[in-house]
Amino acid sequence: MKKIIICLLGISLSTISCKDYLVEKPLSRLSYEYYETEAGLEDLVDATYSELRFLFNGEVSFTMTNYGVDEYREASDGQFKHWDNYGAQLNPSSAGHIHDMWTSYYRGINMCNLGIKWIKDFQGGTGILKDDAGKAQRIAELTFLRGFYYFMLVQQFGEIPLVLDGSVEVRLEFTKSPVADIYKSIIADMRAAEAVLPVSQTQIGRITKGAAQHFLSKVYLTRGSAVSDQRGQQGTDMDSVIYYAEEVINSGTYQLQPNYADLWKIENEANREVIFAAQFNNNALLLNGSGNRTHLYFQMVYDTKPGMLRDIANGRPFRRLMPTDYAMDIFDRKNDSRFYKSFRTTYFSNNANSIPKWTAANAPSPDLVGKAKFSVGDTAIFLTMNNNVSDADIAKKPYLWIPRNKFTRQEFLTLIKHLDPTRLDVTTETAGRDGVYARLGETYLIAAEAYGRKENYSKAVEYINVLRSRAAYKAGEAKPAHFWIAEGGTKGDVSSTESEVLITEDVFSTNTPFEKYPVSATTTKQRFIHFILNERTRELLGEFHRWMDLVRTETFYERVKLFNPDATGLQEFHKLRPIPQEHIDRLQKDGTPLNAEQRRAEQNTGY
Repeated sequence: MKKIIICLLGISLSTISCKDYLVEKPLSRLSYEYYETEAGLEDLVDATYSELRFLFNGEVSFTMTNYGVDEYREASDGQFKHWDNYGAQLNPSSAGHIHDMWTSYYRGINMCNLGIKWIKDFQGGTGILKDDAGKAQRIAELTFLRGFYYFMLVQQFGEIPLVLDGSVEVRLEFTKSPVADIYKSIIADMRAAEAVLPVSQTQIGRITKGAAQHFLSKVYLTRGSAVSDQRGQQGTDMDSVIYYAEEVINSGTYQLQPNYADLWKIENEANREVIFAAQFNNNALLLNGSGNRTHLYFQMVYDTKPGMLRDIANGRPFRRLMPTDYAMDIFDRKNDSRFYKSFRTTYFSNNANSIPKWTAANAPSPDLVGKAKFSVGDTAIFLTMNNNVSDADIAKKPYLWIPRNKFTRQEFLTLIKHLDPTRLDVTTETAGRDGVYARLGETYLIAAEAYGRKENYSKAVEYINVLRSRAAYKAGEAKPAHFWIAEGGTKGDVSSTESEVLITEDVFSTNTPFEKYPVSATTTKQRFIHFILNERTRELLGEFHRWMDLVRTETFYERVKLFNPDATGLQEFHKLRPIPQEHIDRLQKDGTPLNAEQRRAEQNTGY
């Protein structure tokens, strides 16, 4: 494992070069002369990719994206609930995730800057760096990653230092740049990269033209979504969104999975819908503490229930997040298969030693008294969306029935999207599932939103209905038991539900109660934005986009107040995160540490 020391924003940081299937061996600290070689430069490029793992490597994954939003709220456990309730601990000094994100992405930016400069100057390669075309490709990868890391930072922090030259020395003087300048730089980087990057790469995980196009569409959408905020938005932004999104959609490189459920099968993780993902694997020698931990956080406690014990298949339940009522009710659960294909509702017994026995008080017949209620392999826990179920009715079931009116912060629907049944053992926190940043399903929604913002609602509906057609139960497809137990369907019905889920423009031209539009949404244009946010929930629930979506659409405060009862401390200024105090305390101006007033000026409003 090659190690380099990068000094950035006044902090000395150690970074490692990691990539899938690469056999690495630990070496001592190397001189910078190593990065004058082709092998050294290739390792430096690989090291810039390693920062992509940051989002999936710990609790920052949900605290900065799915806590404090309308879709999810805090479950029973964890020490970071202030990210959800916006408590006093969410401040520049104590919110460690803020410093971790800042450090990780600026570390990546500095490596990109160094790599761009050094590769340009490099001569004498025998591999990909042997000619200008190969060097241009590697520079394009670094240029995209620099723009990507800045995109992740500017959405969270707003005005931040814009540094486009690398340094191997400690730097203490940085000036914040306006948000508009940062978006301008991100777009310039990504456009330069998109012009050079290949359609495909032999090594899975490297940046491709499609990844650059998807994120260009997303960056233009984020900039152009602003109404009150000043992001440098241009009148042509939505046209640019449409151009790049449709380049991806029409490329033929990517393809929607026919069945929404197939997206979450671990054996199918490298499917053609995935556009860009951080790479992980289960090689114990390579995990080195940096595996994907997101499988831990969206789970209910199941392992202490009758007939159950913790196993690899069901996962290790850290019970950090539970869906809000909004998230459960914004689906047409009867006809839109995405709901039940996103959640685990049934647990099958795996522990003969804790299977309960019928008693005289609850046995349906006297001959069952004293006998096991079920066997290993049978249903042990069953969660349903039925409301107002009595304890007496629950007791009649052989399994533990948890209807919606019995959901708690310990017992709730488990999101299956991040579960990893390939973990090395039952206690392992790190896992090898890739962390998906972009998939074609989102590209369709990006294009749809841009058309809707241009008031071309018919084209927006066309793209939305592509996803809704996929979401419908197909003719002949077996529906889950919930279809008739909780959702009003008929047992044995295998008819298509496509006609029930496809939409028309009426869904946002009128105040449709099902869509739960806020009272402020009084026009078609306003309702359309809230509809798109609802549709993004239905398609992308729990995929680490939500906080940024609410902020970019300037609906953050209204929707969190409306749908998340835990966010009691929420204020308008929370649309930006605090700048890490560790960064501010190290800053200097003209070689002198900042005074108190200057330090306050570096901090975001409200903190």
